[in-house]
Amino acid sequence: MNKQEWIQQVEKYDQLANDIRMQLWENPEVAGEEKFASALYRKVLVENGFTITEVPDMPYAFVAEYGQGSPVIAVLGEYDALPNSSQKVSAVKEEVNAGGNGHGCGHNILGAAALAGTLAAKDMIEANKLTGTIRFYGCPEEETLIGKVKMIKAGMFDGCDVALSWHPMSTNQVYENSYLANNSIKFKFYGVASHAGFAPHLGRSALDAVELMNVGANYLREHIIDQARVHYTTNSAGFPPNIVHPYADVWYYVRAPHRSDVNEITERLTDVAKGAALMAGVTMEVEKISGTHEAKGVPTMTDLAYKNLVEVGAPKFNTEEMAFAEELQGTLTDFQITNDLKLIGKRREDNPVLHQEVCSMEINRTCTINASSDSGDVSMIMPMALFTTACWPVGAPAHSWQATASTGHSIAHTGAMTAAKVISGMIHDMLEDPSMVVKMKEEHAATHDTYVNPLD
Repeated sequence: MNKQEWIQQVEKYDQLANDIRMQLWENPEVAGEEKFASALYRKVLVENGFTITEVPDMPYAFVAEYGQGSPVIAVLGEYDALPNSSQKVSAVKEEVNAGGNGHGCGHNILGAAALAGTLAAKDMIEANKLTGTIRFYGCPEEETLIGKVKMIKAGMFDGCDVALSWHPMSTNQVYENSYLANNSIKFKFYGVASHAGFAPHLGRSALDAVELMNVGANYLREHIIDQARVHYTTNSAGFPPNIVHPYADVWYYVRAPHRSDVNEITERLTDVAKGAALMAGVTMEVEKISGTHEAKGVPTMTDLAYKNLVEVGAPKFNTEEMAFAEELQGTLTDFQITNDLKLIGKRREDNPVLHQEVCSMEINRTCTINASSDSGDVSMIMPMALFTTACWPVGAPAHSWQATASTGHSIAHTGAMTAAKVISGMIHDMLEDPSMVVKMKEEHAATHDTYVNPLD
């Protein structure tokens, strides 16, 4: 097998990946509503000889498989968008649709690149009559941090040896350990309605409990580990001031480097909620929406991803892409840009607009993404690679309007095709030398605890 030919096979799917990228960008669907996206991926995969397996009770999730025998390699694809993130391909903040959805996390290109790399690998397996199986995972509901957790619970990852994952970002790097473990919890308070002026003493305010809980959570933040995050939102409105609120709720995320940290903080936060309910004289119930593990890698997998990212090379952007990126970066603060550069060992005076290098292994082994993903749970049940490529300007955070503008621009496609080639190259190496898969699995077994699904 000529590896260069193998990687270049990805170019065959350049237009297809770009078409999918734009179709999803123009039809952004939030978590749990990915009807158009999942149907599009299914259609392309069936046309290319893959067998589709549906996921029980998840209409927009699927597994597409090609080949036979070991190793069995999973490629993770995501395609959900973000609510209230609509943005034109413009360096000025301007919605396509007021209050509409948008791909501010780049999942329109995440799945498209994963697909291109998978299809190229399938072609080479077929042409060279190789033993090995590739599975493309259509993964909905990532933004609500639950899709892959549900799929694991349904047994859809059974029989897999390793998994490959990438994410659009502002840098080109590999992460050995990344993503924070997470709990998503809603605290619901039930009070007694009354006239707030005429008979407030007869009412018990659920909204008071929400406010008291948020105050308590602020004090809790002082006494948890530095790396933890506790943040919330509430839509507890709808009652005028002259009605004592009979119902209110607050939705919290608890994040930390390890699942055990998240569980411990969640218990304490729940006690805060109980205390708030007691003070307000209301009742309370807890709805656990989802939970995830941190992403934890193994050195052999990290090394393989880094080797292929170096071999493929950082994305090469054209003049028009650089000009648009410079306009977008001009809308960011100096702090945003400087903070991003610190993570990759650069200074503000280095002044990169689009990252066009590959981060060193020293950075790769220590840098983390202080967000959460259900991909972390996949890394707990098998060796998983996670890498990023530059798909928006340095300094632009994911979930920003600048990121959404980029994912509708060719900047994102250029970065995505680099990712597709890395995925295809990694599949090549593992099929050529299956012993490295054995080594990855041994490392994983030695360093990972028994997996407990957060939904159990």
